[in-house]
Amino acid sequence: MVTEQAKRDAAHLYGQMLLIRRFEEQCERLYMDGKIRGFLHLYIGEEAVAVGALSVVRDDDYVITHYRDHGHALARGMSPKAVMAELFGKVTGASGGKGGSMHLFDVKKRFMGGHAIVGGHLPIAVGLALAVKYRGGDEVVVCFFGDGAVNQGEFHESLNLASLWNLPVLFFLENNLYGMGTHVDRAHAGGRDIFQSADSYKIPAAQVDGMDVMAVSEATAEAVKRVRSDGGPVFLEAMTYRFRGHSVADPTAYRDSAEVEVWRDRDPISLFGKFALEQGLIEEHTLDRLDTVVEEVVAEAVRFAEESADPPPEALYAHVYS
Repeated sequence: MVTEQAKRDAAHLYGQMLLIRRFEEQCERLYMDGKIRGFLHLYIGEEAVAVGALSVVRDDDYVITHYRDHGHALARGMSPKAVMAELFGKVTGASGGKGGSMHLFDVKKRFMGGHAIVGGHLPIAVGLALAVKYRGGDEVVVCFFGDGAVNQGEFHESLNLASLWNLPVLFFLENNLYGMGTHVDRAHAGGRDIFQSADSYKIPAAQVDGMDVMAVSEATAEAVKRVRSDGGPVFLEAMTYRFRGHSVADPTAYRDSAEVEVWRDRDPISLFGKFALEQGLIEEHTLDRLDTVVEEVVAEAVRFAEESADPPPEALYAHVYS
């Protein structure tokens, strides 16, 4: 028997993934129109990872991620208006219009930012976890990173310290197979089984289907439970795929179109929608309603960003050391 709570959970997962997808598609159009400038790295195709993982963590847990951060920010519950305004560089943005696409922050949500330096946020995650342990708390630090980051020295340093000091970090690798334009098989000796690297640091590790939001949710729930009970780190690798290029400016000439189509057939939103319908977790009219609601939320976010003011010139001197 399907419970009402199960139906609400299914609607939440589907709605969150759809919000990220529609938000990102709109961002792509706005970038082409010149309303969003700078770099823009889209999360389209990877929605099941952020939504599945962050659906099972607590509000007081910490989240930190890389520069492909819109999906994580929205899945964490950040305001779509504040995120869109930040992409527009407006004063009402999450970082006051100064951070842009790669630097979304919301300390109240304990979303400790997107970080543009590849692998640079991994030591910060370890520092957050050290603070949690020092204070005697039971919060978990969820640290998302891509396969490109595992070749950085900070990756090994962070895993080593987290294991030595038994720190509450969930290292969450989003392996979308490409670090910019280089396939993971050409960049990392571990290839598509990077999670096994954690064995060298005596960190429990597992791999999960990153296109299956339920699988990600269940694996994360188990990992977080283990971190809280044991106090030490856990490593998860989600196998996923970005449907767009590294950034909006990427022509993706390095990828075979047949490969892209194979992954598109496993679109996480379509897969979960079909599963939820078959299992009686969701109904067609609910999908239609969610689609309408999401379209309105995204449209309102765009209106808010367009109507917001630019940061004043004197804002250049705020939040600097000297």
